[in-house]
Amino acid sequence: MRFIVPKYQREYVWSKKDWENLFDDILDNPAGHFLGSIICINRSDDAIQTQELELVDGQQRLTTLSLLYAAIHSRFTKFPDLDEETKHELYNLKYRLLLKGGKQLRIEPSYQNKNFQDFKVALEKAGILEDVEQPANVGNRRILKAYRYFEERLEQTNDKDVLLFGISQLRALLEKLNGASLVKIEVGSHSDAFTLFESLNNRGVPLSALDLIKNKLLAVLEKKQPDSIDENFKKWNRLLENLTDDYSVQERYLRQYYNAFKFKKEISVPKFTLATRSNIIHIYEHLIDKDAASIFADLFEKAKLYNRIIAPNDDSVPQNVARQFRDLERIGGTPAYVLLLYLLADRPSANLAEISEFFVKFFVRRSLTDQPPTRDLPGMFISIIDQLRQQEKADASEIIRQEFQKQNWFAPDKLFESKLDGNIYDENKDATRFVLCKIEEANQTKEKLTDLWERDSRGDYIWTIEHIFPQGPNIPESWVKMIADGNEEKAKEYREQYVHNLGNLTITGYNSKLGNKSFADKRDRKDAGGKFVGFKNGLYLNNELRDKNSWTVEDIRSRTKALVKEAVKLFSI
Repeated sequence: MRFIVPKYQREYVWSKKDWENLFDDILDNPAGHFLGSIICINRSDDAIQTQELELVDGQQRLTTLSLLYAAIHSRFTKFPDLDEETKHELYNLKYRLLLKGGKQLRIEPSYQNKNFQDFKVALEKAGILEDVEQPANVGNRRILKAYRYFEERLEQTNDKDVLLFGISQLRALLEKLNGASLVKIEVGSHSDAFTLFESLNNRGVPLSALDLIKNKLLAVLEKKQPDSIDENFKKWNRLLENLTDDYSVQERYLRQYYNAFKFKKEISVPKFTLATRSNIIHIYEHLIDKDAASIFADLFEKAKLYNRIIAPNDDSVPQNVARQFRDLERIGGTPAYVLLLYLLADRPSANLAEISEFFVKFFVRRSLTDQPPTRDLPGMFISIIDQLRQQEKADASEIIRQEFQKQNWFAPDKLFESKLDGNIYDENKDATRFVLCKIEEANQTKEKLTDLWERDSRGDYIWTIEHIFPQGPNIPESWVKMIADGNEEKAKEYREQYVHNLGNLTITGYNSKLGNKSFADKRDRKDAGGKFVGFKNGLYLNNELRDKNSWTVEDIRSRTKALVKEAVKLFSI
């Protein structure tokens, strides 16, 4: 059986966040973890011959899973003196990616943006294929980045420099991967595939973990106190009002509540040291059976504190604290909420503004370097709670700083700087926007403040990232002439190398209207009222651009160097 991605489909687009989620889901869950469904068109009319399935939905997952298999294969080959059992596993692993005979790939990725050739390069690096032609700039595209990400995860060591994935751990991971569940749905035509795809993506929302916990809670309370269902249901809804309408926030609160206060005898559940998405129902079933009324009352009160973190305003927390809380959410610092919730409840005198600013800097560096990995974050903040409980009279800010330093949780300066100096936008768009906004805000004056976080009626940011040298695949003739003296191939090479560098990025309010325009048009763009909205829009980030008449690779390098220097200073510890 072969899976073939149709040539009309888009290129491989998954990024580090997706690779990380897939890897951690497989690692953290027992064998049999469900990876979703894929939809294929089967036009084969000979059951004896190799079945070639056209992959209509699922190319991102299958391509990524294949790259993970390749990275595991590569990791195995780096151990000396493999025993016969491991060599046999290597053989089987190779033929999960190739048909027997080794001439055909089991999955043929998209041909868009050289995905197919890049995929073969990854398999060559893994020791599965040989003599593969190397396309230009292969390392700057997503296929090789995904493969390198998995290689790096498998080569990680602990603080004693011991491999996290020795042969036994690697074998255990492979068993989980082999045992994961993926549902394949075959149809006979594109119309059938489209109909099925629409029905799968428009089905009714299934019961969530939150629904199941609520139902259990209300049922137990009703049994103990008849006719209380309406009153308790209203109280549950008031609890949710403090957690916004976002289900992911509501579910995260239940996990973080347990993780923050599990040191208390009435909340701790035996054998559950950490609340996760996969065990949260079991934990709350136990807590509800133990004392439904008490756990409900405490959840209700703590939700009010959680609201101060996720929806801060002048009435709930001081302005300087609210500003840091908002920044923490913008940079993806939600794992720190477990500690902030504990501080609000048990250490209300803690300097929350200072602590949150410290966390913001940590998460900026972590977002770009992936150090420490996401799966380590919950345990980190829970361990700090343990330290705070042991030193109740000590300054919370100082304890937190000491613990971060002691555990060496901050990414090294050189690594952070190298990430800022690379293809930062391609690596992490949200973190890139945050860094640019913070550089801009650091250089604004009180007389001229611009709210870069303002959103329109649809919820989209009004101020967005603009690529100075356009990022689109079709480079306009004016840019080919300016950036590469008319050499189209050279212009494409420059685009892949520099287009996502910090020095080629700025902020404007009219991104969609600038796009592929010439440098001069982007610089001089005005709105209907005659106001400058291009590079002359008055932002600090555009000071260098507003007086330029051209944009070159040397300009990108120079501006990148300057902005990296500012960012390193802003987020230094």
